[in-house]
Amino acid sequence: MAGLKLRAADAEDLAVLSAILQDSLVTIAEMAYLPDERRFALVANRFRWEPAAEAAQPKKGRGEERVLTGLCIDGVSAVSRRGFNPRESDRILSLLALRLEEGGTDRSVILDFAGGSSVRLEVDRIMCHLDDLGEPWPTRWRPKHPVADAG
Repeated sequence: MAGLKLRAADAEDLAVLSAILQDSLVTIAEMAYLPDERRFALVANRFRWEPAAEAAQPKKGRGEERVLTGLCIDGVSAVSRRGFNPRESDRILSLLALRLEEGGTDRSVILDFAGGSSVRLEVDRIMCHLDDLGEPWPTRWRPKHPVADAG
């Protein structure tokens, strides 16, 4: 089974990566800013949303899966964090979204986590790549999101 290998170069691509990474679990110790390389990298425990879309009929015995996934964002000039201390290395954050924020000549990629935590990456342009790192494993836990009251 081949893992995902994707690149993002614009806001539309970033939205695709955001959907794929939604509900990923990220340990603070697995996030790093490498200033000499102008790179931010993380390894996430990603819920595989795509298997349900791979076939019209699910295969017998096929359950939900997770896989380790690496995300690199290049061209990062500065990083700021909100809602967590980078020294809380064992703390696990749940990734809600990856988004672009632009204002004038400023551009940032924002990683929004559950509970109000976030990471802001100042970038010149969007240069991201995502790679699955190994084989998926089964999980019984499927992320659920509350449905907002439409009334």
